[in-house]
Order: sequence, then C-alpha cells, then structure tokens
Amino acid sequence: MKPASFASESLPDLADMRAAAVRIAPWAHRTPVLTSRSLNRRFGATLFFKAENLQRAGAFKFRGACNSVFSLTEGQAARGVLTHSSGNHGAALALAARERGIPSWVVMPDGAPEVKVAAVRGYGATVVECGATQGAREEAAARLQVETGASFIHPYDDPRVIAGQGTAALELLDQTAELDRIIVPVGGGGLLSGTAIAVGESAPGVKVWAAEPATVDDAYRSFRAGRREAAGPGPTVADGLRTTLSPRTFRALKERVSDVIRVEERDIIEAMRWAWERLKTVIEPSAAVPLAALLAKAPTSEERIGIVLTGGNVDLQRLPWSV
Repeated sequence: MKPASFASESLPDLADMRAAAVRIAPWAHRTPVLTSRSLNRRFGATLFFKAENLQRAGAFKFRGACNSVFSLTEGQAARGVLTHSSGNHGAALALAARERGIPSWVVMPDGAPEVKVAAVRGYGATVVECGATQGAREEAAARLQVETGASFIHPYDDPRVIAGQGTAALELLDQTAELDRIIVPVGGGGLLSGTAIAVGESAPGVKVWAAEPATVDDAYRSFRAGRREAAGPGPTVADGLRTTLSPRTFRALKERVSDVIRVEERDIIEAMRWAWERLKTVIEPSAAVPLAALLAKAPTSEERIGIVLTGGNVDLQRLPWSV
C-alpha cells in the first residue's frame, strides 16, 4: 500500500532533502557524532558514529515521519495519518502527528513487542491490531484508510520519508570532514536510499555501503543479481531489518550504493555490546549491524568511516547477550 500519487520508482533529490532539513528543523534533533579511540584501535580505522539513537522517538525514523506529516496540506492533515509498523516508524509517525496536532492510527501485528506498542500509544496514536503477515498489515491499513480518510505514510516506500531520512547523512557530512565511506543498515531501504542520494549528490567522492543480517540478505542478493530477490527466512536479532526492498528503494541501491555486506548474528551482538561499553550509548541490534560489517570486511588504516547508529529502542528485559 502506497500513496497513489507517487510513481513506484520515483526518488527524491538533494533539493528535496535540503527542503526536508528545513521543514523538520523545529521538531527533530540535530544528533551528535560520537567517536571512540578504543574502537578506532579495534578496527584499525577512524570511525564516526551518527547517534540517531538519540533522535526523538529513539530512532532516525522520526526524520522521515516528521517530513511526511509536515508536508501535508491543511486539508490532508485534518484527516490524520496512518501506517502499518511493528515498531519505530509507528512511534515516529505518532509523535510527528502529535506535534502537528492531528490524529494518527498505527496498524501493528499481533505479537509485536509490548514495549513498542506502549510507545506508539504513549505518543497518542490509536493502535489497530492485525495478523502477523505483511498481507494482513496492508489489508488492515487499506480498510482503515477508507474508514478514516487519513493519509497513508509508508515506513520506507515514500519519497517524503526517504527525503527525511536523507537529512541524517547531510548532517553527518556537515559535522565530519573528509569521510571515505558511510555505512548504514538496510531493511526496506528508506534510510539507505536517502543516504545514497544525499551523499551521491553532495559528496560524490564518499562511498555508501549497506549492511544487513545474513539471515535476511535480500539486499545483498539483489545487489549482486541486479534484480529484486525475496527475503531470507530469518530470524534475526536485528528485528528492525526484516523488511524487504521495494522497487523504489532497489533502484537507489542499484544506482548509488557501492557494496552490501552480510553479517552474522554473533557479530551483531558483539558490535552492539561494544557500542554500549565503548561509546557509552544504548543502541538496538539493528543499529549495530554497520559496525558488525567491519568484522566481515575489515577497513584500511587510512579510512575515515561514518556509521549511522539508527536507533536505541531496546527491550531491557531481553538483551541479546543475556537471553
């Protein structure tokens, strides 16, 4: 389910991202860039961590949700917004809607972590439960849109969302000079698309890499095959990356990304723990995937690498090194 006015493969450009940066500035944090000498020594490169785990709603997703909500006309906004999400996007959209003073609905699958359901409700959204499949989510959202007239904001397959996510890369480039590459995790590809466009059009000498769990490696296989491939069977501790590329985000991957790296579950958990211990910052497993990629493909000592720590929404009762 996507806005009918958007072509299936249309992508925003740098001007859209700069406009998004201005649009969301009153609401979104300009997050800091963290460094660690011990991690630099461990990986033999100079690492810069864009701390989107400190973003509002606890993840980069607030950027895209905020840009989408504040892009609506007054008439559209009055009818509210809706989405389907098992976590961060739903919370981000609910918070953005609250900031604009409009209603929101989030379709969430049965069995979604209670901590995430509570966060969505806490930001003021109406939660509508559905079956656990992607088809059940889409059907429930379609029915709800007919009932409410609300604008549907897809978690990643929407140019407004992609433009908002790209603002994190624009900030990182402004905050950190002379990067050689930027690594981001990939699930549905919204952040990766925004990053690749922002970097490619403003700092073309910087390479963009994607990283994903080996158990859900559709981006890795799609990148090498030149066509979209189905997701792997899972499961993965990086539950935020269990989504699949759309035609739109695959186009950005194919045209603008230099490489995709697969990482093992043990390396994701180890990298997450390093961030907690060395950066002194709480990140979720999905955010640890780019750091884990440096275990799979070691950098050179001269490299300056930007890593987006995508989120910090963790169920503290289920830490991966203690379950």
